[in-house]
Order: sequence, then C-alpha cells, then structure tokens
Amino acid sequence: MEISVVGAGHVGLVTGACFADLGHSVVVVDNDAKRITNLRKGVMPYYEPGLEELVARGVREKRLTFTTSLKEGVAQSTIIFIAVGTPQKATGEADLAYVEIVARSIAECLPGYRLVVEKSTVPVQTGKWVAHTIKTYLKKKQSFDVASNPEFLREGTAIQDFMKPDRVVLGVESARAKALLVELYKPLGVPIVVTDINSAELIKHASNSFLSMKISFINAVSQICERVGADVAQVADGMGLDPRIGRSFLNAGAGFGGFCFPKDLEAFIKIAEQLGYDFELLKAVRNVNEQQKRVFAAKIQRALWVVKGKTIAVLGLAFKPNTDDMRYAPAIDVIEYLQGEGAAIRAFDPQAMKEAARLLPKVTLCKDPYDAARGADCLAVLTEWNEFKELDFKRLKKLLRQPLVVDGRNIYDPARMRALGFRYHGIGRGKDDSGAGE
Repeated sequence: MEISVVGAGHVGLVTGACFADLGHSVVVVDNDAKRITNLRKGVMPYYEPGLEELVARGVREKRLTFTTSLKEGVAQSTIIFIAVGTPQKATGEADLAYVEIVARSIAECLPGYRLVVEKSTVPVQTGKWVAHTIKTYLKKKQSFDVASNPEFLREGTAIQDFMKPDRVVLGVESARAKALLVELYKPLGVPIVVTDINSAELIKHASNSFLSMKISFINAVSQICERVGADVAQVADGMGLDPRIGRSFLNAGAGFGGFCFPKDLEAFIKIAEQLGYDFELLKAVRNVNEQQKRVFAAKIQRALWVVKGKTIAVLGLAFKPNTDDMRYAPAIDVIEYLQGEGAAIRAFDPQAMKEAARLLPKVTLCKDPYDAARGADCLAVLTEWNEFKELDFKRLKKLLRQPLVVDGRNIYDPARMRALGFRYHGIGRGKDDSGAGE
C-alpha cells in the first residue's frame, strides 16, 4: 500500500519505518526541515533501540522516504496517518492545534479519495472534528474517510510493540475504511479490535490511565509496607499471580514519568470534567504519583540527616531505560528538590546526557556510574538501566564518601547490599530506618 505518516516523532517515525519494513511504500512528512535533512542522512532525532537500522534498511530498499511537503505526502498515499504532537496545555487538556493544521492542510490538497487516520493520542470526539475540518476546507468535492488507530508503543521497545502488538484497535465509520485498515494490519497476525471512532479514542486514554492506576496503587501499598516491615516486591508477586490482576506495572518506585502516562492521565481527567463527570479516582492516581517523588527525595534526606552541603550521585535521568526521553522524568523533580535543599548533584545516564545538559544545567554530568559516585555521600537510583544492576559494588563503596544507596527502582536485593556493607533503602522493602546507627 501507499502510506504517508505526518509527524516524524516518537510515534510517526517508528510507524513509518515499520510499515516500510513490512513492504509498504511510505513517505514520512515533517515540517522540521533540519529533522528531515538529518533523517535522509540516517541521523535519528532520538534514541530508540533498532530504529536507526530499520530506517536505513527502508531507505536503502527505496520503501521509505522523507519530505517537508504535506502535499507530496498526500499525493503519494492512499492512507494518511496523523502522528503529530498533542502537548498538554496548562489546563491539562490536549492541545489539538497541530492536528487541526494537518487536517486543514490535507483538505486543501486532497486529489481524490484518502483515508485519514488519527495515530496521535487525542481526546474522544476528535475524529468528528477532523472530519468536519477536512469537509470545511476542501477546495473541491472529494470523498474521504476518517478513522482512529491509537498507538500503544512503549519507548525503548517501540519497534517490537509495533511488529508484535497485543492487539490493533481500529475505529472506523465505513466499510471501505475498515477493509483498508484490516488489510494493512492483517499480516501481523494479532487480534484486530474494530470499533466506532469514539470508542477507539477512549480505549487509548482508558488503557494508559488504568496502567497509571496500577503503578500508583502499588506505590501506595509500598508506603504501608514500610510502616509494617513488609516487602512490596513479595506483595506484588503474590498479587500478580492472580490472572485478574497480573504482575506487570506492579513495580513500586519513585513514580512514573514520560510523555504518555502523565499527559494522558491529565487529559482523561479533563475530558471527563468537560463531559460532566468528576473522575476522582484518576485524580488520586495523579496525586499519589506526585507524592511518590517527594517521598523518594525525603527518603534521601532522612538518610543523610542534613542534605545541605552533601553530594548525591544520581544514576538514571531518563524516565525509563532504553530511551533518552526525559519528559516528566521523576529524576527532574527529585534533583530539583535536593538542589533546593542545598545538595550538589553528580549524575549519569547511558543515553539522556545531552537532554540532561539542557534541562539540568546545574548538575555535574559524569562519564559513568563510578565517576558519578566519586566523593558522593549517597548513591540514588532513578532509572532501572540494566547496566546499573551489575555494578562493581566494592569499587563503588571505595568511591563513595559513605556507603549509602537509596534505590528508587528496587533493582538491588536489600540483603545482598547490606551484606556488602551498604546502608540500603528501597521503596517499600521493609521498615525504613534511615538513622545513622543502621
């Protein structure tokens, strides 16, 4: 099939490259001329495992091209995916300005029938507005369809998520649109859920909000565990064996971040509010997540007694491993709080150093975990990168001013760390006595 993807961000670029790898002819459109120039040279705008190789293969085999011309993309395709940003407004709503601009621009150059598909995460009822916008700005009468195909791509595993998804959701209003999209996705061999457009739009927000709820729930349980001496990891294991619950997303930590969960959670709260429903449950999910970051910072503060004048080594700045994305990363809030209390921060992340230099100019960025630990009073883990799980702890202990580890992702075994001579504090791993006499 001939496909165009508008937007070369985390969703659009992966989507375009994967469709090209499946044998389709794909043109990726973006109005950022520098980004398009770099993509033509094989330079990726962000880190995603396997993406550089996938894009290179698509370009080499002449199935994947890049352009700044939306008119060119529309002319060369039957299916047009809109994958532009929907950033969060100060009110919590999703900003749909980019979606509206693209819909209007498609209308102005529509040469014949096209299927326009929402790929961006958008509020329910956006589909009808996209259709209304296209109809309003058509220069001459042309037939078209609008559909919704929400993405469920996780940064760090986006290519695998596209190629081997749990399900594909298609929101359609016509038999023609359904036939085109079912044919497009059928080779993946996974369940295809066909709904109306409103239902498809709701599925994405409801899914991310539910997963956020699971994380906040286990983080709340971790607070109970600390008060009674229980281990939240064991509690989560026991819960997770129940197939009605499942173990995934029951890992206690310093809070969730990234662009999707916080933004989608806030947007869903706002959507409900505009529809006359007070989604108090999701407000509690949001509040627990914000509180969890403060809880982690306070854990460090208690362990050090006085933070002012101390140096803290932070391992992990991206919101999750296998990405360089720091949007809404818990590390930002934790670091800014500790800096506000007078601490000096030394930090390392395998991929997010360039972004960290921009966002955290007062942080000393280090070449590796050992460099970060040198002379520090505390080692704080904020991202569960695999390379942090098997460090040389004897070497670390010699480099640290005091052998204190505060683990915001529970990647270390408490008993082992204490056997190695560390004062260790995780999230919900038993009573948290942060006193100097431990």
